[in-house]
Amino acid sequence: MQLFDVYSLYDIEPVKARDVLIWDKEDNQYLDFYGGHAVISIGHSHPHYVKKIAEQLQRLGFYSNSVKIPLQQELANKLGELSGYDDYHLFLCNSGAEANENALKLASFHNNRKVVAAFQGSFHGRTSAAVAATDNSKIRAPLNENHQVIFLPLNDEEALQRAFQQNNIGAMIIEGIQGVAGIQLPAPQFLQQIQTLCQQTKTLLILDEVQSGYGRSGKFFAHQFAGIRPDLITIAKGMGNGFPVAGVLIHPKFKASHGLLGTTFGGNHLACAAAIAVLEIITREKLIDNSAQIGGYLLEELRKMSPGIKEIRGRGLMIGIELEFKSETIRKKLLFERKIFTGSAHDPNTIRLLPPLTLTKEHAVQFLESFAAVIKSS
Repeated sequence: MQLFDVYSLYDIEPVKARDVLIWDKEDNQYLDFYGGHAVISIGHSHPHYVKKIAEQLQRLGFYSNSVKIPLQQELANKLGELSGYDDYHLFLCNSGAEANENALKLASFHNNRKVVAAFQGSFHGRTSAAVAATDNSKIRAPLNENHQVIFLPLNDEEALQRAFQQNNIGAMIIEGIQGVAGIQLPAPQFLQQIQTLCQQTKTLLILDEVQSGYGRSGKFFAHQFAGIRPDLITIAKGMGNGFPVAGVLIHPKFKASHGLLGTTFGGNHLACAAAIAVLEIITREKLIDNSAQIGGYLLEELRKMSPGIKEIRGRGLMIGIELEFKSETIRKKLLFERKIFTGSAHDPNTIRLLPPLTLTKEHAVQFLESFAAVIKSS
């Protein structure tokens, strides 16, 4: 049997990793400034993370949600405390797409509406409703076109008001920071206006923090810069540091009933152990503060570079470098000549930086020097 060929792959085979460093099978060392799509939050193979998962595996790796799993409540307690949402409820699942799918479903259950408003450039996943709310027609099949979704321009307050006037919107879904689009930030006042309009019309506000959450922005959630409190918040990626785990934070006004939502693997023992370890490490090592400080330094220094750079965007360690030309050549030079992983975006001119939150100033300087040299030689 052959693999279904849907990925464009670099000819690199990583075999081990530690913190922000990766080694391939030829023993070449790389600096990881991408974290496998913002997944690696606490660094690769953190000793506490490895120990926590290994110990749990020795006891019990899995049982389904037909029995009590106290680790789920332990995770919910730690997550509520660190995020500032201790009054919300937690539904555990396996991926960002699944989290968004369940959030959209819950919203529709709650107000019995069908119309979803999303934003141009959005990415919310590849499952049914999530991909319908994703602004990329190339990954939507005919089956997905039956959902009622409207796409609005980001940060356009007049278009936002018109959308609420003209549609009976059930849910509005927005990323804390648009990732795949190339690190596009919703303005704080725009998020505040969204919340106001949602509250006035009994529309449910869903904040997709799958990529921008878990301290990456310099706060636990990127939307917290705007001082809003959404009805539903979706999380994944950095939540498990590579272990498949995700969730939905649910406002207490939503009423649960048995069978309303469900999952086989969500919230299993190993997933909870991994997610608890991540929160413990973020807290002990003050990684949210580190993200703000090192990310701030990177943003400041990148903005001093002018040749070939159109715009620098981001918060914390979620940074977009928009070039005046296509970024592919620069990314390949960084990878193969300088041994630094970076990320692409839907915008072909933009490079995404999503390193582990453990990044040090020394690593930041290494990247800046390498990037400057590559830009100068291109």
